[in-house]
Amino acid sequence: MSTTKIAFIGAGNMAKAIIGGLLAEGYSRTQIIAAGPRMETLDKVKQEFHIDITMDNAAAAAQADVVVLGVKPQMLKDVALGLRASLAHKPLIISVAAGITTASIASWLGDDQAIVRCMPNTPSQLRAGASGLYANAHVSAAQKSQANAILGAVGIVQWLEDESLLNPVTAVSGSGPAYFFLFMEAMIDAGEKLGLSRECATELTLQTALGAAMLAKESTVDVAELRRRVTSPKGTTEQAINSFEQDQLRASVLNAMTACSNRAVELSELLGK
Repeated sequence: MSTTKIAFIGAGNMAKAIIGGLLAEGYSRTQIIAAGPRMETLDKVKQEFHIDITMDNAAAAAQADVVVLGVKPQMLKDVALGLRASLAHKPLIISVAAGITTASIASWLGDDQAIVRCMPNTPSQLRAGASGLYANAHVSAAQKSQANAILGAVGIVQWLEDESLLNPVTAVSGSGPAYFFLFMEAMIDAGEKLGLSRECATELTLQTALGAAMLAKESTVDVAELRRRVTSPKGTTEQAINSFEQDQLRASVLNAMTACSNRAVELSELLGK
């Protein structure tokens, strides 16, 4: 097992998800330290994971082989500038802050820092996440492997050769859970309007969503074929699918995801200065 020392700067939900995943993968508690500005938050992390904590970001980073930047995007610049003097040992930097490019982070931390930018998602809390990763030119093969292991502890990992592709990754998987939640919400509401109790509609919807995702994940055919197999000609499912198609569901999804990706670009330009 790796002896890599990992410092989490910021101890929010995503940091906690990754910490939990690392411990479940067999990492030692002594390898992990969490830092942040609020002792109340840090105490909760310590109680849950029994790891070291500190309110001194620079001290945590100075002893780490990997520094995970888990702060909100609008806070990242100030936090990064405060870390700069403690990174002379050139640890791997992993940023999970949405929208902030590696170039912006390097301008705050130092131009020769090895930086991996990551777009994870909230199912990482259940070790069912999906993360897109991009490494700048200073990241070594060994450091890339470290990043892969860390984010792989909470789900699947997809590496990107072009950093700009993290914007559509944001639109697909980063924001994607919310789309499914909205669709499930709509199905529950419709089930209730059709006569089911709220509880019944909810249980059936959530289990159907889970089952469909599991079936798609395990299947050797693509989702279009799975859809065709459950859509009998002139049957009940076909009526629903035809209604979705007539209402331009695909165009609506494309428009929504394009808006999401475009907003990621705007945030990058706004917060990366």
